[in-house]
Amino acid sequence: MKKRNLGNKGFEISEVGLGCWQIGGNWGNGIDRENAFKILSEAVNNGITFFDTADVYGDGRSEELIGEFLKNSNADIKVATKFGQRPDLFPNNYTEQALRDSVDTSRERLRIDCIDLLQLHCIPTEVLKKGEVFDWLRILKKEGKITHFGASVESAEQGLICLEQEELQSLQVIYNIFRQKLTQELLPQAYAKGVGIIVRLPLASGLLTGKFTNETQFPENDHRNFNRDGQAFNVGETFAGLPFDIGIKLSDELKVFCPENMSLIEMSLRWILDHKEISTIIPGASSPKHICGNAKASNLTPLSEKLMIDLEEFYNKNIHNHIRGVY
Repeated sequence: MKKRNLGNKGFEISEVGLGCWQIGGNWGNGIDRENAFKILSEAVNNGITFFDTADVYGDGRSEELIGEFLKNSNADIKVATKFGQRPDLFPNNYTEQALRDSVDTSRERLRIDCIDLLQLHCIPTEVLKKGEVFDWLRILKKEGKITHFGASVESAEQGLICLEQEELQSLQVIYNIFRQKLTQELLPQAYAKGVGIIVRLPLASGLLTGKFTNETQFPENDHRNFNRDGQAFNVGETFAGLPFDIGIKLSDELKVFCPENMSLIEMSLRWILDHKEISTIIPGASSPKHICGNAKASNLTPLSEKLMIDLEEFYNKNIHNHIRGVY
């Protein structure tokens, strides 16, 4: 597993991390404690050194499992968590005390004194513009409760607002072959400012595995069912904002671009890593078997310049106009 730095003056992390929403176990088929630990162990065994979670994943269960796992592990893992999506806070009840309480609770669940990276969790644009929350984060950093802070954002506009803030260490964004807009403006500006980029949804909620069909069914409590058209939260968080049927069609069409002996999954993950601005990608995993395949992307041969151009053209001609939601 190769390593990259999370921005200037940041820590070193694996190019492929682990998104830990699924191990919270409150959506889809659920993941019990035993399987959650198997997933985390397999991640460590494959050289993954970065776990991304949030206080709302399983109402804190994801943080608790990570904390318990790391207490009994010698692995040197950097953990990022998030603040801002709890229903008692979102969209306009943010206070310094609420942030402090959340940080203290996350530290307790994770069994650590200082959080490696605390991220704002897709909080409203107006709150980001107001800027007070960043002042509170800087205070917590000085107090030694967090080492770095960043923001998980839903749009290029939000990302650019955050880049104006001093000491911002990272941005977490949705970025994949189906969602390339950030290539033109946000990524170069973040790179110029030394801000790291964490990529969530690198496989567009599984669309870019190429394994789904129009007959694929998801559990009732799976966001790929109940949020397919943005009924519950930002539609971009599900299938990268594409209508499911169109996403399946486009995934099938992308398969013809895959280099010899490279799967659609591998090409999709490698495509992201071939952008120098990216610090790490954080695909989730519902089974240990997914970990090895994801981790493999770090050591794959970079895609050719021609293929990168072809995939950009395919996006512009066939994908861009189908993307829904803030972007």
